[in-house]
Amino acid sequence: MTEAPLSPPRRRLGRTELSIPVIPLGTQGFGSHFGFVADDEAVALIKHAVSLGVNHFDCARCYGDSMRKLGLALREIPRNEVIITGRLCCHSDAPWGGYHGDGEADFSADRAIRDVEDQLEILGTDYFDGMLIHDPTRIEPTLEKDGTLAGLLQLKARGQVRHVGYGMRQHHFHQQVIATGDVDLILCFSDYNLIRQSAADTVLPAAAAADVGVMNGWSILRGLLTGADIDEAREKSRYSNVEDADAARPLWQWCRDEGIDLLQLAIQFCLKETRIHGNPIGSLNVDQLETNIRAANSPMDDEVWAKLETEFGIVAPR
Repeated sequence: MTEAPLSPPRRRLGRTELSIPVIPLGTQGFGSHFGFVADDEAVALIKHAVSLGVNHFDCARCYGDSMRKLGLALREIPRNEVIITGRLCCHSDAPWGGYHGDGEADFSADRAIRDVEDQLEILGTDYFDGMLIHDPTRIEPTLEKDGTLAGLLQLKARGQVRHVGYGMRQHHFHQQVIATGDVDLILCFSDYNLIRQSAADTVLPAAAAADVGVMNGWSILRGLLTGADIDEAREKSRYSNVEDADAARPLWQWCRDEGIDLLQLAIQFCLKETRIHGNPIGSLNVDQLETNIRAANSPMDDEVWAKLETEFGIVAPR
């Protein structure tokens, strides 16, 4: 990859009118899920990211201890210099809707309000720029009169949440919540990258028609599309990723044979889809952060896209 300036492009996040870097910093990267990151290292990384223009942080309770670390950094960064999107986890009946319970999450408006206010206290701030209802097992309870979305809309009216939305995979869930007219932003994941592009036929058209901001998770497929050894990347992941690893392997080998930077290819492929505004990527350290920025700042030649289409039938947006 040729040397590129260390300041990523920015895009308007739909009707939120927020201008975000095309590769927001996913805080799971320094949440010690993929390798230990000390407090001082995380704070230094966050401050460095802001200095380079990566000032959008996408956080969640289920991202290890990253919220506490982000809160430490916010003591040293003016709040108006950063954009913070958070998650209201709706995975199970575990505390605060975490992943490890056996029953259904509390979808009430009251729980949503208590949860967000507790997160604001952890971060030491007065508001979230965006709050996403995260991975609900069912969509209907979140849309009830006194459900999760109603709670977020109350927080929005108070100014504690500036914009509300959902982060989940199910395409029909996204289409259903966008149709309410109350949603400002969404996060889809795993379905727009070099391996899968199914979101382009469902989620992205619905969001674009409503001017809803779109963040795209798993643009680098949990590290499988970075150019790192596929088996090593799988071992470092919290997920087995067997099918994705098998699908990524031919691309990894082809890039090695052709002298193509796979990370650059993966990020640039997602950036060519203009209906996507941000692709959150976690970084454990400054080197990873700067490598991601360079990839975002280095467009691929048309010849590479033509070869990709010929070899794999993967068609990049034009």
